[in-house]
Amino acid sequence: MIEAVNLSKTFAGNSVLDNLSFTVNQGEIMCLLGANGAGKSTTLNLFLNFLQPDGGKALIDGIDVSDRQSSNNSKEKLVYLPEQVNLYQEFNAIDNLKYLASLSDLKVSEDQLNAALDETGLEPDARRQPLKSYSKGMRQKVGIAFAIIRQAKVLLLDEPTSGLDPSATLEFIRIIEKIAKKGAAVLMVTHDFYCAHSLADKIGIMDKGRLLDLLDNKQLSIKVLEDTYHGLISGKSAIRQAS
Repeated sequence: MIEAVNLSKTFAGNSVLDNLSFTVNQGEIMCLLGANGAGKSTTLNLFLNFLQPDGGKALIDGIDVSDRQSSNNSKEKLVYLPEQVNLYQEFNAIDNLKYLASLSDLKVSEDQLNAALDETGLEPDARRQPLKSYSKGMRQKVGIAFAIIRQAKVLLLDEPTSGLDPSATLEFIRIIEKIAKKGAAVLMVTHDFYCAHSLADKIGIMDKGRLLDLLDNKQLSIKVLEDTYHGLISGKSAIRQAS
């Protein structure tokens, strides 16, 4: 559903991505884990067609997102949740969702909007309040509710747990797990070890635009993940066995 094929990107002669390749299947969650400047957000921007690759392809459901003739078809399949969800602060949750639905030519009832918000756990008494009174976690729930309404096949997440407290992070993880179980392919970029370990099926460790390793998270403890990450980044032998 999500596929990077030898993706490369340079800025001012500096390599930002170097032959990046991976796939994320339906119902699967993949995290790209790395520090700032590792190339994680550039990867998302290529899938969103905000940037054009210098080499390789970014594919959504087999569609090359940089192909002008078919790029709109790829956009219809995905929802993007940035680090800061930019919705209309004077609107409440229901009105924001109505507006977003109208932009996507979706006809949804208020019952359907509330059902989507129910799935995210946004409290009913908050849904008529303007978003300027919301916490980051509450704003994210509105964005995720839109993904539910659109029945998105692909969900792209950029540092979604930055600034969230532990309870909000745990709630976020549970919501994304539910979306993946419905068949969505989820690609998240993060530097949050806990979130990556708690959520992902597989974790790609990135540094300086390169994918150093792709780990099966099902067999890893968080300590092994941290040791493997730091070992790869430092150039030392990584610890690969689960404990």
